[in-house]
Amino acid sequence: MSQTIVIAHLYPREMNIYGDMGNIISLVKRLEWRGLRAEVRQVEIGEAFDWEAVDLVFGGGGQDSGQLAVGADLVRHGDKLREMAKAGVPMLVICGLYQLFGREFVTGGGDVIPGIGVFNANTRAGSVRMIGNVVAKNDELGALVGFENHSGATKLDKGQLPLAKVSKGCGNNPKSGYEGAVSGEAIGTYLHGPVLPKNPQLADKLLLAALKRRHGVQELQPLDSSFELAAAKVAATRPR
Repeated sequence: MSQTIVIAHLYPREMNIYGDMGNIISLVKRLEWRGLRAEVRQVEIGEAFDWEAVDLVFGGGGQDSGQLAVGADLVRHGDKLREMAKAGVPMLVICGLYQLFGREFVTGGGDVIPGIGVFNANTRAGSVRMIGNVVAKNDELGALVGFENHSGATKLDKGQLPLAKVSKGCGNNPKSGYEGAVSGEAIGTYLHGPVLPKNPQLADKLLLAALKRRHGVQELQPLDSSFELAAAKVAATRPR
């Protein structure tokens, strides 16, 4: 029987804009192409969930209304998710859920949505809409490309590691020069698009961390990612 990775998909109905479902598809296919299996389990508002079997956590972006809808339920799972992050479970959360994996998000209407504190960061909606193509460099992964569309300005605490340094676009906010946040194997980012099909090195980083924890896998079977890398190259040259 092939090795299986269980992926928890956070609130797919409320938090799935700008093609974020494509990230799940990318993770599933990059496992299948290696002869491995993925089982995707959806985390829904108000429903019980078994976190013990989970190997990887993914959550997408959403409008303020979506964040208001899922905020309290996410806090219900907060202790377990923080525990999992500290234990090295890989996570990728994008835009709206990236904000809620910080300490809090203050909406444009003044609502304060508590976060779960996986990242030492706060986000406040501002008057500047950060929209357009992004290129950001990570020391391990190289250039990461994606599309941002948010008014939330995220400020990282001193000592909180960013995901990458921005060379095009805004990232966390118009002034910091950094994009996203990293805590162990947990990654937060504003990169939509979806991000993983154009950044296969990021997808494989998450998958290897999951496979290593669950099955002791030390390296991934190489894949031909020429189409994905070509798409990334085109995206990197697009105007802001």
